[in-house]
Order: sequence, then C-alpha cells, then structure tokens
Amino acid sequence: MKNTFALIIISCLFLGCGSSFQSFYNKHKNDIGATSFQVPNFMKAMLGVMNPEAKSIVGNLSDLKYIKLTNVQELRRGSIIEEMNAVTNSGFIDMFRKNEIAQTRIISVKELGVVLTDVILFNSRGSEISAFYLKGRFDPEKIKALSDEETFDRVTTSLIQSYQTNLNPSFNPNQ
Repeated sequence: MKNTFALIIISCLFLGCGSSFQSFYNKHKNDIGATSFQVPNFMKAMLGVMNPEAKSIVGNLSDLKYIKLTNVQELRRGSIIEEMNAVTNSGFIDMFRKNEIAQTRIISVKELGVVLTDVILFNSRGSEISAFYLKGRFDPEKIKALSDEETFDRVTTSLIQSYQTNLNPSFNPNQ
C-alpha cells in the first residue's frame, strides 16, 4: 500500500514538472553564443513601434521571450530540437512543423476557443537556432501566415529590431 501511494506521488510530481518554454529558455540563456531577452511589462507598450505586419500578427502581447543560439554543432542541434519537441508536446498543438535535415521550423500553439493564447515560433537552420514565446490573444489565421518562411523571417526581424530600438542606449548591446 505504501509503495503504491509513493508511486502515485512520484508520478504526479513528474507529470506536474513537464517541460515549459521558460525552462528551455533558462537552460540555454547562458550558453556560449546565446542572445536572449524577456520583455518586462514596462517595455511591452513600447513594442507598438514595430511594423504593421508584425503588430497585426502578434496582437495583444502579455509575455514575450526570445532566444537565439549560434554556432550550434550538429549533435547539440539535434538535442535542442528534442528539447523543443518536449516543450511542444506538453499541451501545445502544432500549427505548422517542417522537419528537414538542414532546417526545422515549428509553430506550436495553445488555444482557448477560437483564440490562440500561447505561441512558440522555433527555427533551426544550419548552426543557428532561434525561438520566440508569445503569450496573449492572437488571431489563428495571422499566426498561420508565419508558416511562410519569408513572413516568419520578416516578423522575427521586426520583433528583434523593435525590442533593440526601445532599449535604453546604456543597456543596448549593439551600441
């Protein structure tokens, strides 16, 4: 009886401690070659200066995280893709997934009725990996547009530029 109870408790702990984007982010933000940011609440209003296409896609943000890893070796790349698969398998639905030898692109979402509430945009191309986590209220059709590679790259670039533009110059790593 005690063994059964202990097994149930341990199982619940493992199920409750599933993978999350935050744990993925925390694990890799200090990696060599990593660039990452989380947008604090006071900065979210400033993201309104992004181009209209990006603004219409990202909608009403309540959380934004970004991480980019460079110079990723092939073996490590496979491991990171597996980690992201674990994250997207924990309550997310793949809206788009393209797995190729040279590139993996994932758009994975959580939904509440007809509104998307959480979006992960993951791109692994060659030795570079980037991932966005967006939380808020999003139009599914606009997020679906990100399955087009050009649109995905344009929106990604716009989000990064918007964030870097709004940083206080004393904290901007590019100045």
